Amino acid sequence: MPYRRLPNTDAARIRAMREALTIGRKLPPFKLAYTSKSFVKLQAFLPLFENIYQMQRQSMSNQVNSNKEYQEIIKKSKIYINHFIKVMNLAVQRGDLRPDTPGYYGLVNGQSHNPSLLSERDIIEWGKKLVEGEIKRQRAGRTSITNPTIAVVKVHYEKFLDAWQYQKTLHKRTADYSSKIAVMRKEADNIIVNVWNEVESTYSNLTEEKKRFEAEKYGLVYVFRKGELENNNSAKDAISLPQPQGN
Repeated sequence: MPYRRLPNTDAARIRAMREALTIGRKLPPFKLAYTSKSFVKLQAFLPLFENIYQMQRQSMSNQVNSNKEYQEIIKKSKIYINHFIKVMNLAVQRGDLRPDTPGYYGLVNGQSHNPSLLSERDIIEWGKKLVEGEIKRQRAGRTSITNPTIAVVKVHYEKFLDAWQYQKTLHKRTADYSSKIAVMRKEADNIIVNVWNEVESTYSNLTEEKKRFEAEKYGLVYVFRKGELENNNSAKDAISLPQPQGN
């Protein structure tokens, strides 16, 4: 005997509720295979669930679409931070800048390698150190570093900060919608189970095949096990064979 399969995705839940609600709007209450109470619940709940589902998908899409540009901004900000430090270290090695110059940026004097910029937090930390350190040097009357200047580094650093904040906002928005729809899933499943139980109860006096046929109009989904599907197909083939004619 085929078993009833409840929806296991939000899209499938929406589809199941839509089908039940659609037929509920077409038929008068006395002909409907599920109760008026369930119909009222469906009519009130489905639009809310659909709205949160669509908002979640849109927010996720915005997050994915903006991520490509965000990665380019990260890459650019890393390049300018690294180039600024590299130019500064080379100038110190040549003697064009004083040996204590790296200390203004939180770097160890004599340390020639660049800090790792593996995360957004690293970029935030070192971008801030470079901007603040160069301002201190300029106020002390020291020669400004060029190619790139701190002004150019700051432009890309602040662009990164804006993009980082925007990504955080998108991520939080998506997480909020995901949390809301996770809470609503339990109610959606309860509504679907109640409607499906009521539909099957209404058609319980019919044969299994006829009951499934009527119930499927309300969105119920039945799945044949492998052996049952083969037997069902064989039975259909036998019925469709031409009957021998009498003499």
